[in-house]
Amino acid sequence: MFRLTSRTASVRASAMRVQPRHVHIQFAPTGQPWRRHPSSDPETPTVFTFYEKDTSTWQYIVVDPRTSEAVIIDPVLDYDPASGVLSTATADGLVSFVEHNGLKVIRILETHAHADHLTAAQYLKQELNGDVPVCIGQRIKQVQETFAPIYGLELSSLENAFDVYLGDNEEFKLGSLSCHVLHLPGHTPDHVGFVIGKAVFAGDSIFNPDVGSARADFPGGNVETLYASMQRLLSLPGDYRLYVGHDYPQNRDQTCFSTVAEQRAKNRHVKEGTDATTFIQWRKDRDAVLGAPRLLHPSLQVNIRAGRLPPPDEHGRVFLRTPVKLDVKLE
Repeated sequence: MFRLTSRTASVRASAMRVQPRHVHIQFAPTGQPWRRHPSSDPETPTVFTFYEKDTSTWQYIVVDPRTSEAVIIDPVLDYDPASGVLSTATADGLVSFVEHNGLKVIRILETHAHADHLTAAQYLKQELNGDVPVCIGQRIKQVQETFAPIYGLELSSLENAFDVYLGDNEEFKLGSLSCHVLHLPGHTPDHVGFVIGKAVFAGDSIFNPDVGSARADFPGGNVETLYASMQRLLSLPGDYRLYVGHDYPQNRDQTCFSTVAEQRAKNRHVKEGTDATTFIQWRKDRDAVLGAPRLLHPSLQVNIRAGRLPPPDEHGRVFLRTPVKLDVKLE
């Protein structure tokens, strides 16, 4: 089955002009998952995994095989900062996959406000008949309060940007399955994970064993709470699968999960026996020499709006702001 995409928007960041939005028609091929991970028991969903290579992001379509209800986790918009072009090819592939397989998406889930890719949540909501709620942890409001002044945004414009604000330990249904919300702060204060049977969607709260852990130096991040969140995940039963938000493979294929038992035995930063003091000092030293993520500013401006672009000016142009730090006075 093929579907018609509606548009590709072109955006120029910072001081560059935005190219006018234009409409074109193309056939969007059905997105092909990297893997299908079948349900292992009546409480665990079937998981389709999609790897977005430019940002090393895992996107998930999680399905109750008995009802064909689905959720989409951490979807990506395609953005080229050099040209300023924003497009929807990756997201259109997800929509086509949903339609081709007769799935009913009931929620779009964000693990946190990403600083390394733009979310496709709002676009997917639009393409999926406009009635699929976009959900995120309730502490997104803290992130919005932090970043709104940086980008000259009025906090009032961010009220109810998301459709659902998930509470700690909240539960909701995915067809016949139960989804449990875990608060996993540290990488960001709003970070949550989703536990559905033996499948755990951990976002950036832990990475595959040979990658280890995510940075914790963003505003509101905290190394101590990151360690505690990772320990919370490692305390789950050993056969649970931890599906990660990113993968950065070296000398191997990308992979989307490892079991809790594998993480306990092999995680390079927090394997069993690693004490908090050792991890915390290593993570702080490492974060101190890391550069800013390539898509930091465009990502946050869009993601704290649940995937909406900034409003256009009187000429219909959209701009993304880049704060500039000056060490010297320039006339």
